[in-house]
Amino acid sequence: MKNKINITTLILLFTIVGFSQNKSTTTVSLDVYYSKIQAEKKPQIIDARGAEEFALNHINGAVNFNLESKDYAEQVAKLDKSRPVFTYSIGAGRSVWLADDLLKKGFKEAYSLEGGIANWIGNGKPFYANSKSKLTLAEYNKIVADNKTVLVDIGSKYCGACIKVKPVLETIRAQYGENLKIVEIELETSPQVIADLKTVKVFPTLILYQNGKIVFKKDGLGDLKNDVDVALASK
Repeated sequence: MKNKINITTLILLFTIVGFSQNKSTTTVSLDVYYSKIQAEKKPQIIDARGAEEFALNHINGAVNFNLESKDYAEQVAKLDKSRPVFTYSIGAGRSVWLADDLLKKGFKEAYSLEGGIANWIGNGKPFYANSKSKLTLAEYNKIVADNKTVLVDIGSKYCGACIKVKPVLETIRAQYGENLKIVEIELETSPQVIADLKTVKVFPTLILYQNGKIVFKKDGLGDLKNDVDVALASK
């Protein structure tokens, strides 16, 4: 039994190390990604998310396919292997795998965007959206100004980590009631306010305000419930 556990542990370790190495060879920061795109006359940008996600919002000029697309080989054949390819997704999963596969297929350069579409839109880079945001920056600022304590959850319904935030928010809402205003912002319905805030690098992003000032900003879920409890207990 002990040997089986050790073997399983080693396999898991090698898998994690292997993924980290793959990620480090293709994943780049937003600044690097954007500057490289700007240097291209007709950049080859690939949105590796699903078709529904792409239809709602995407980087200007991007095409949509991933490793699971039925016409994957056909789409790859349309690309120029001698020029850089830029991939992105909701985070760093599908885009990393796609970039790695393109390199294996002989492409000269392939880059995956760290933080994905969240990082791009969240820092105000140009994007397409099929509808106007339900929430404006002015309305957002008014909510923060009109409420003593505000917890903001910024994410996407297509983000697995974002889905895990929801039950935690319900627990927090039940505990604090009217003493805490919770605002949930999704990329699919309010992309422009996410762009205007220029503070989002990943999904989910959690921001706690008190008296109009930021108490904490979290990139990722972490131990949200404890962080809120600690922050509010000290006020």
